[in-house]
Amino acid sequence: MLKKLKGIFIVEEDDAKKEKASNTKQPEKKTKPTTSPISKNTSSSPTPVSAGTGKVTAKFNDVLLGAMAKNNIDGFDYLEFKESLQSLAKMPMDEKTRYQSAYAMAKTMGATPEYLIKTAKHYINILGKEEQKFHQALANQKTKQIGNKEQQIKQMDLLIKEKMEQINRLTQEIEQHKKLKHKLATEISNSSVKVETTKNNFIASYKNLIAQIQKDMQNIQTYLK
Repeated sequence: MLKKLKGIFIVEEDDAKKEKASNTKQPEKKTKPTTSPISKNTSSSPTPVSAGTGKVTAKFNDVLLGAMAKNNIDGFDYLEFKESLQSLAKMPMDEKTRYQSAYAMAKTMGATPEYLIKTAKHYINILGKEEQKFHQALANQKTKQIGNKEQQIKQMDLLIKEKMEQINRLTQEIEQHKKLKHKLATEISNSSVKVETTKNNFIASYKNLIAQIQKDMQNIQTYLK
């Protein structure tokens, strides 16, 4: 059923391939580090990185369409109507004619515009539940990936303050803690970007499917009166 749904909804597989290609990084050239005098003002704030606006991904399409497949209504409903629309996509006809042609077949199966709208709303509700589950999982992921590291940074701040009050022979130890602090902050920045990218990819996938269904609902109401 999932494979069938991927065939009737517009799934941007090319984007998934581009995403895979972009993740294949070329090996970076190593440069010899330059030595410089140890500074007590070592920066502890990594450069902020943007997670972008999100994009439709095959991963989240599979999750969302899988939920729709598991909650498929028996008989001829919106999904079967959508399949009929998709089968007519390459036919030389305008949008109105395509919807009316698909409905002509749906009508023989006992479907009505009202029922198609009702079942389309059913799938929107299913997608909405998936959105709620995603946001809960995202919150847990943020706590796991970021919360502990933030606490570690606070501990490093206290430790650095104590070490700075000691004699000069502890300077090296202080600098080591600063480096650890910077490393943790960098990990938080990277984790935040990963979580935000995951969120944005889901939202983009979610909005893409919602937009398609809502457009179909609008066209059903417009063309199938």
